[in-house]
Amino acid sequence: MEKALTAKEKTILLSIARKAIETQVQTGQEYVEPREEKALNMRNGCFVTLKRDGELRGCIGNFQSELPLFREVAEMAVASSTKDPRFYPFKDEDLKDFTIEISVLSPLTKVENVEEIEVGTHGIYLEKGYYRGVLLPQVATEHGWDRETFLMQTCIKAGLPTDAWQAEDAEIYTFSAQIFGEKA
Repeated sequence: MEKALTAKEKTILLSIARKAIETQVQTGQEYVEPREEKALNMRNGCFVTLKRDGELRGCIGNFQSELPLFREVAEMAVASSTKDPRFYPFKDEDLKDFTIEISVLSPLTKVENVEEIEVGTHGIYLEKGYYRGVLLPQVATEHGWDRETFLMQTCIKAGLPTDAWQAEDAEIYTFSAQIFGEKA
């Protein structure tokens, strides 16, 4: 993302995410609200994280998008609420007690030396063979992890042994994110 989103733009995206989830769960229809704001029409990757009582309830995203940001947010919000394989799809009763967090992503940067990874600033995307894992920047901070633990946990997320990040054929990328959400 070239420049930071304004408070108004963040509020609009959070509203779009909530309306998209509610519309999908209640009617099975897609929610689309065209937006004119330039920043909301940029093509940025994003993740939408859903939480209930402070616990993860869904998180899905893309690093790149062919869609304008406002549409990508709506699609990832619906996917987080209905397609995250770790959780059952949202039902009507799930709509009353959850919060939304959106992470608008920078492009990926290949890491040559893991010392480049700044915990609290960077998220990690790791590839090794057919395995892939990603953890958003806020995950390491929320858990109080150091760099090595963050790398090990990304390996676990990818379904790999915890030391797989050290392998010759492991590719590690970082990204940053503008992270904002609803208050619980």
